[in-house]
Amino acid sequence: MTRALVIVDVQNDFCEGGSLAVQGGAQVAADISDHIDEQAGSYDYIVATQDWHIDPGAHFSETPDFIDSWPVHCVAGTKGSDFHRDLDTESIDAVFRKGQFEAAYSGFEGVKAPDDEVPTGEQKLGGGSVENSEDPMTLDDWLREHEVDDVVIAGLAADYCVRSTALDALQAGYSVTLLTDLTRGVHEDNTEDVLEELAAAGVELER
Repeated sequence: MTRALVIVDVQNDFCEGGSLAVQGGAQVAADISDHIDEQAGSYDYIVATQDWHIDPGAHFSETPDFIDSWPVHCVAGTKGSDFHRDLDTESIDAVFRKGQFEAAYSGFEGVKAPDDEVPTGEQKLGGGSVENSEDPMTLDDWLREHEVDDVVIAGLAADYCVRSTALDALQAGYSVTLLTDLTRGVHEDNTEDVLEELAAAGVELER
C-alpha cells in the first residue's frame, strides 16, 4: 500500500492574524510539522494544497455570511496565501492550488504548481502561478501517477476544505484517514457533526 499525507490549506490567512483565521490554526501548522518529523517514515509522499484565489466571484464578499461567502483571503501571490511559517515544508513533494476563478473547497479541484515553486526548505513569500498547460495535472492525477491508494488528511478547515477533500478522496476510490488532532473547524460547534458525517461516509478518524 502506497500512502500519502495531504496537508490542506495551512496558510497564513487561515491562521491567527489572517483575514479568515481559524482558531488554533497556527497550532495545527506546528503540530503537523511535529507529526511529519515523528512519522515521516509512515508516508511515501507528502503533498499540500493551497487556496489560490484570483477572481472567485461571489466566494468573496464585503458582507460575508461565513457559510457560502467569505472575506477576501488567500489571494494568489500574497503573503496571506503563503504557507504558515510553522509548517515545515521541506518534505513536501508537490503543491496543488485551487480556486483561481471560483470557490473551490476540495484539494481534488487543485492544479499542480510548477516544480520550481514547491516551497521546500526556506519559505518563499509571494509570487507563484499554476502550471500553464492545456491539460494541467490535478491532485488525483498525481496520486494515481505515483500509485497512491491510501490518503491521510490534515489541515484547515475541518468543516470546509478538509471535509470536501476527504469526501472527494473517498469518491475517487482511495482509502482515507483524517487526523482529527491535526485539524480545526471554522465553526467549532459544527465540527463534531462534520466528523460524524465523514466517519459515516467511510473516512477513518484517527487522533
